[in-house]
Amino acid sequence: MKPFTDEEVEIYIQSKVERRHYLVSKAVEEVQKIIQQLTAEISYKAVRFQAISNSGIHNENIKVLAPSQFLITVPLRGLTGYRECQVRHWRYYTVNGAKLLSSVRDPEELHQWLEVEQFSKTLQQWHENDVNIEGDLVPAKVLIVFRELVEKSIVSCNLSSKVTVLESFSSVVRVAVETSESQVEVELVPAVEIPTCWPEKARWPRCLKRWPSQEKVQCIKSLGFDLLARSNYHWQLCFSRAEHILMEGLDEDGGCRMKCFRVMRQMKEDVWCAGNKPVITAYHLQTVLFWTCEKYPRTKDWRCFPEAFLRLVQKLHKCVSQHFLKHYFLKNTNLLKYANTSDLDLVASKLAVFLENPVFCLD
Repeated sequence: MKPFTDEEVEIYIQSKVERRHYLVSKAVEEVQKIIQQLTAEISYKAVRFQAISNSGIHNENIKVLAPSQFLITVPLRGLTGYRECQVRHWRYYTVNGAKLLSSVRDPEELHQWLEVEQFSKTLQQWHENDVNIEGDLVPAKVLIVFRELVEKSIVSCNLSSKVTVLESFSSVVRVAVETSESQVEVELVPAVEIPTCWPEKARWPRCLKRWPSQEKVQCIKSLGFDLLARSNYHWQLCFSRAEHILMEGLDEDGGCRMKCFRVMRQMKEDVWCAGNKPVITAYHLQTVLFWTCEKYPRTKDWRCFPEAFLRLVQKLHKCVSQHFLKHYFLKNTNLLKYANTSDLDLVASKLAVFLENPVFCLD
């Protein structure tokens, strides 16, 4: 394995990584402005939906999965005072409300049911049949209402030249947003923000770990989680605030974790897994980084860039090769469970080539 030089790394960062940062920052700024206008109109039309904030590239509502693939959460209003529900019962309805003979399957670990009674304060609109079946808030129904509002608001905001609703085989709402540089595909996801408690099923940290610190763990768990409407029946748990805090303080000890992450992300986008809809996204890389930080918590583990970077790539290669990447907060969830295995194998082969001969692509 040939080590690459510090000079090669710096050239790569200046020519590729910093250029990407500029372009993505610009795209985020433009997309954020458009979606903020759109969601403000949606909020005006329907009080249940809240406009996204306009807080720059570090907006917690915006997740950049790839340079042309964003996920933006749209907060839902009028659901406060959440508490976990211990009562389990079978559901016998379709998303349209028709009766079923057999029950709907239970949610996987990353998902859960959501009942309106789990909130101590609710808007009356959440009790209405357009989103509620037998006391359950049904994501598919929320998405139907939301999609209709998106379509109407694009017209009323005169955004038809900039925003197009994309066809979808599922109930998710995706739009194409035209920016000055390119087109960005954005998934707009209604989200219940729950900043008051940590989900019981997220048994994290699993045991006493040196990374992150106990102080940071307490801070993270105090920020709560979100529930996203991304499927028919079940709400998806999301830990974006927790992840943001972990990323924010990565190199407080002067290490090179963020540098490793940024270079790995760039190599992923340039060489290992390019394209508009990559099988491996920045979110997967972030998860690999968290697991590696936990396994190698010491400052000295992150002083030497070549060593730390290759260790990170080796972890990524292992996960992609095995088609298995454990969610950082929910240990029984495989983030690659539904990924195309052929695509994963192709990425794994490219990673193997790089590990044999670690050379940065400067073309």
